[in-house]
Amino acid sequence: MQFRQKALSKLQSPEELDIPVHLARPQGRLVLAVVVAVMAAACSWAVTGTVSPRMSAPGILTFAEGSYTLQSPVAGQVISVFANEGDMLSTGAPLLSVRTDRTVETVRTVAAGRLTVLTARIGAVVATGADLATLERVNSPTDPLLAVLYAPSGGSTIPVGAAVDLTVQSVPAQHYGVLRGRVLAVGRVPETQQQITDFLGDSQLGAQFSAQGQPVAVTVQLDRSGPAPSGYAWSSAQGPPYPIDATTLVSGAIQLTAQHPIDWLLP
Repeated sequence: MQFRQKALSKLQSPEELDIPVHLARPQGRLVLAVVVAVMAAACSWAVTGTVSPRMSAPGILTFAEGSYTLQSPVAGQVISVFANEGDMLSTGAPLLSVRTDRTVETVRTVAAGRLTVLTARIGAVVATGADLATLERVNSPTDPLLAVLYAPSGGSTIPVGAAVDLTVQSVPAQHYGVLRGRVLAVGRVPETQQQITDFLGDSQLGAQFSAQGQPVAVTVQLDRSGPAPSGYAWSSAQGPPYPIDATTLVSGAIQLTAQHPIDWLLP
């Protein structure tokens, strides 16, 4: 009670009415000024600054026309094989012969290309429609490679000419860096699993790239570099000391169109 009476008497004393009241300390004003300055800088950056987001997408190295799977037109037993994996074959070239119940049928290529996978061997029994071989649609072993990425549909717009960094599965990125390229074309509509399978000539890849839904195909032209052993440009000086092959899986980082941060907040 004694302290309370002293406090009340001090408030009622007219001698202290002319003492100014300190609403804020100098340190508080400094903190407020810093906060205001930071907020002003952030607002200015949100309006005038730019951010270049990236989109990641899986893909594969291939050729412009992809690959195709050759299927058996008849049922029977394979008795002869006329080509080896890696051979360049012309359109209509004999690939193998199949003995049926009535005769011996020669199975021929339907388009020129390089034989990459030979599924049927001598002595194998095949059914009508069975996969016999896979061929890359190329005219020459020196045809340039490109990458096809399968990006999620309905996402950000991918501009033609955008820079792309490709991490190649068969190349250690920590030693040789990433492969450089630019977006050559973007599919207008999402692709089905069957469309991907038909282009790549591989049903497993078709299922893999469509596992998260129907993607959009993004064609990437690889930057060329004469001095590099692979013939293509890498983020390192020379890249790997060996060539890279088609059907190699890659992961692409696509540089999207630069945006102002405020655009993310506005509808």
